[in-house]
Amino acid sequence: MADRQTVADAGVNAGNDRSLSSLAMIAGFVKRYPGRLAAAAFFLVLASVATLAIPSAFKLIIDKGFSGQSNVDDIGRWFEYLLLIVGILAVASASRYYFVSWLGERVVADIRMAVQRNLLRQSPSYFEENRPSEIAARMTADTAIIEQVVGTTVSVALRNFVTGLGGIIYLFTLAPKLTAYLLIGIPVVLVPIIVMGRRVRRLSRQSQDRLADIGSNTSEVLGAMRIVQAFGQENREAERFANTVDTGFKTALRRISLRAVMTAIAIFLIFSAITLVMWQGATDVVAGRISGGSIAAFVLTGGLVAGAFGALSESWGDLLRGAGAASRLHELMHVQPSIAAQTGAKQIPDTSDGVSIAFDHVRFHYPSRPEIAALHDFSLSIKPGERLALVGPSGAGKSTILQLILRFYDPDSGAIRINGVALDDADPAQARALMALVPQETIIFAASARDNLRYGRWGATDDEIWQAARAANAEDFLRALPEGLDTFLGENGARLSGGQRQRIAIARALLRNAPVLLLDEATSALDTQSEKLVQEALDRLMQGRTTIVIAHRLSTIRSADRIIVMDAGAIVESGDHQALMAAKGLYAQLADMQPDSSKAA
Repeated sequence: MADRQTVADAGVNAGNDRSLSSLAMIAGFVKRYPGRLAAAAFFLVLASVATLAIPSAFKLIIDKGFSGQSNVDDIGRWFEYLLLIVGILAVASASRYYFVSWLGERVVADIRMAVQRNLLRQSPSYFEENRPSEIAARMTADTAIIEQVVGTTVSVALRNFVTGLGGIIYLFTLAPKLTAYLLIGIPVVLVPIIVMGRRVRRLSRQSQDRLADIGSNTSEVLGAMRIVQAFGQENREAERFANTVDTGFKTALRRISLRAVMTAIAIFLIFSAITLVMWQGATDVVAGRISGGSIAAFVLTGGLVAGAFGALSESWGDLLRGAGAASRLHELMHVQPSIAAQTGAKQIPDTSDGVSIAFDHVRFHYPSRPEIAALHDFSLSIKPGERLALVGPSGAGKSTILQLILRFYDPDSGAIRINGVALDDADPAQARALMALVPQETIIFAASARDNLRYGRWGATDDEIWQAARAANAEDFLRALPEGLDTFLGENGARLSGGQRQRIAIARALLRNAPVLLLDEATSALDTQSEKLVQEALDRLMQGRTTIVIAHRLSTIRSADRIIVMDAGAIVESGDHQALMAAKGLYAQLADMQPDSSKAA
């Protein structure tokens, strides 16, 4: 759809922004902590002032201490003054580092939470167009850059700017003519830095894109390791990863080379200007127009100013990288969900006799498959408390029905109503609160068994959890786990069998205790004995609930009040098991393909 934007588009937009305006997003997060920000600014200025006070101390020491006119006590006083300045510089630098680093870590944590919070609002269609692995890689790589910018780069840049500006002011008090000569060379230094800095930013953005590709490739391959090894594709995947890494290396090498050249030019120009100015200064000392202490202070301060502006050239490149990263994160943080509660959303009425669901001439295409209609002019009414079964060949549109009821997508035309309220007029959260889902592909989180079970209802007690596990025939294997409900189940339930994972999904739905039950192949991974036990539990659970069951095993839907046979996104048959078998249509053909036990009435 036109209002959606991919992560790749975000990267292009970031590249078109040639200014540092994207950093305003980071500033908004920093301003949440004014106390820490004020402390960091105070110690930053104090450290810069202390740094600039060191040349003045050397001026006094040389002019007073080496003049031969001061006694021992006077000399000691000037050195004590220098040590005091050094002590203040040490404390101020350490304090600045602490507060700036604290801000960096805190801001990055806040940005990550804000991005994740907004991503959780997106509909599944967004993640069809934007790979989750790429988004995760960007969150990791770009927030690392933001952390460096807030925790180091900005602080260093401001410190060097204050030091450079203060140093120039002090230089004017020491030798106005020499300082004027020094300033003439500044435009000569800044112009190439700015021009080359733009190229560094483009290369920095490309480097981050390649880094995201590396993270995405790693996540994809490691998540599919069993398939990779089963088909013997280790060498091919290693070669593909090597090509991705090599591309990233070459991009990073171009950026590094350009930054190295930019740094070399900046340092050469800066110190060449200083050398010429010092040449003139030496002439003035010989002529007696300036004291030895003043020229020493001028040299030290000039070095500090040169170092400050030289460091600014490097900080500029880091700030440009930070602007690109901030732009991409800003896109993720502010992308609007295609499905969200509208202002003045209607409440779905709570009726005592259950929940009714109606499809009214619905037509729908998946965003990733716009050329194929998943549903054609689809109409269906489901009564409160009815047990409805959906059957048909793969791709018939059965799972699409559940996804539209859950409002993971909105139909292209037509309407879906729950208790008479159109779904697009209701709050999606309220509609989904009425439903419990057992998906075809069971999702097990990398957490404990308890947390996976109570995902259905987070406030459930252990007694309620065990009751749901017992009803789903999951109690025995859960109690046999090494730490019971506290056992970590591994990535996507790696420590469980397929049947065990599915029984946890069923127990999760049982625990939710919602008035609408959605079962998408809920017993497909169970053996015959477990299927019978779970089916008995589901039969009890269906009492008084509106239930939609999708199943390829026809034995699991014999007792449905109504069976809807679908093909190519449309209803082709409707009736109970006996009537459909007698009609000898598509349902009967599907039944003939299954074992005899599946056909029994």
